[in-house]
Amino acid sequence: TPCECRAVKEAKDILRKSGISEEFRNKNFENFKTINDSQSINAYNKAREYSNNFHIIKNNTQNSIMFMGQSGSGKTHLSLSIANVLMDKGVGVVYMGYRDVITQIKQNIMDEVYYNRVMGRYKSCRVLLIDDLFKGKITDSDINIMFELINHRYFNNLPVIISSECGVDRLLGIDEALGSRLVEMSKGRIVELRGRDLNCY
Repeated sequence: TPCECRAVKEAKDILRKSGISEEFRNKNFENFKTINDSQSINAYNKAREYSNNFHIIKNNTQNSIMFMGQSGSGKTHLSLSIANVLMDKGVGVVYMGYRDVITQIKQNIMDEVYYNRVMGRYKSCRVLLIDDLFKGKITDSDINIMFELINHRYFNNLPVIISSECGVDRLLGIDEALGSRLVEMSKGRIVELRGRDLNCY
């Protein structure tokens, strides 16, 4: 019988490997401000439903969720709330701040050992949280790196949690193959915050 200390150690390991800071650990459903706004309430409900049902959908082809829309709409807060619930349940989540990570990878792209180590971490983790996907100027290199990453997770049924200022149309416009995989993985859980209109696909 596994002892209690083993569970505590495993929980600490999950946290240590997640890359989620103490500040981000404090993002949860309880302190998410919906301010009686239908958009944020619907997004909140989608996020809670996902975290509650993760054990049922985790191995399905459609096991991911995307929050898309303008800055300050709560996308990152809800993404981290899901991640924190999953980690508390013993599910490993790795945080990927898109802009910082993509810059570091490109700076070291000729270092095969570094590239494979970093990409391997994001490819193989149980759940990957990509924050601010395609934030800033997008190059062909950015697209190629992200396609390699998403394509691997797509074919291995590995979930992603994504926040992005891009809508579905823009995502498909950046790269149709990459965008269509993310749309398929997140079917039924794509929450787009656009002005006053919220669309769930």
